[in-house]
Amino acid sequence: MSLSVLLAAAPSPEPGGSLGEAAEQAGNAAGWVEENWSTWLSTGLRILLIVAVAVTLRYLIRRALTNLIERMNRSAQAVEGTALGGLLVNAERRRQRSEAIGSVLRSVASFVIMGTAALMVLGAFKINLAPLLASAGVAGVALGFGARNLVTDFLSGVFMILEDQYGVGDSIDAGVASGEVIEVGLRVTKLRGENGAIWYVRNGEVKRIGNLSQGWSTAGIDVTVRPTENLEHVREAIATAAATMTKEEPWSERLWGPVEVLGLDEVLLDSMTLRVTAKTMPGKALGVERELRWRIKQALDEAGIRMVGTMPLQTDSEGPDPTAGMAAPSAYASAVSPQSLAATPIPPANLNK
Repeated sequence: MSLSVLLAAAPSPEPGGSLGEAAEQAGNAAGWVEENWSTWLSTGLRILLIVAVAVTLRYLIRRALTNLIERMNRSAQAVEGTALGGLLVNAERRRQRSEAIGSVLRSVASFVIMGTAALMVLGAFKINLAPLLASAGVAGVALGFGARNLVTDFLSGVFMILEDQYGVGDSIDAGVASGEVIEVGLRVTKLRGENGAIWYVRNGEVKRIGNLSQGWSTAGIDVTVRPTENLEHVREAIATAAATMTKEEPWSERLWGPVEVLGLDEVLLDSMTLRVTAKTMPGKALGVERELRWRIKQALDEAGIRMVGTMPLQTDSEGPDPTAGMAAPSAYASAVSPQSLAATPIPPANLNK
């Protein structure tokens, strides 16, 4: 028999070794899964619970903040419709301030909730958070140094809004610029100047704020008359004009106190100045000053009181000045004056001699 026939007739070896190894590996895997499935299940349920609680809590807090902001805006609009609404509430100012505060609170709430949830999820995976927190701290410090101006502007804007230092519609002096506030942001405040220019002022650059629209304003004018006028007559004329003004609209609402004559502010040889002041609604002092100055001038004219700078009154008996059309005397009118002698031509020399 040949070798090929013997090899063909010999029984082939069973693949028991490979099958046994596969079965052993499968058994080990099944045992490992059986030992750890409870841990996986508990970890997965824990992560799912953390995510669900974080998302639900974030939604509820943001919803509550949104409802609170909307309620504040509705109350502001309701008060605005009353008689004192224009004096006490600026709806646009309240709206922008409430929206800015709500945006900050919602962002802070989302950052805290989702950040805490992320750390808890990483902890559920048995990840060591110490190196991660250390790296985040170093990155935060580097970012803070690199963007310190932005952080300063943002923090200044947050405190400015929380303290209600100024708002839309206020006339302020921010040092670097002054004008009417038309928009308030967390980083930049937008002002409209007197000439119509719009100024963008970074909140971090503002070192002082002068708000001309909070509390009350003071309208003050100076009345300058001749020193020969009777002070009591001047006071009576000013008081009459002020009493008439306080009874008329809209000045009765803009004036928050009586018009007072404080007395003589300056006495000179050719004039004397009286100081007149009044407490007004915020931001309305300039208009009150103009109207009060107009009425005082009319009252003084009716009382015959002349102010400094006016021409003296002429009576009918006085005629025109006869010397008004005469020219000034000339130095050349006299033939012996030095000017005439200097202008006389020199006679020619006698050549016959």
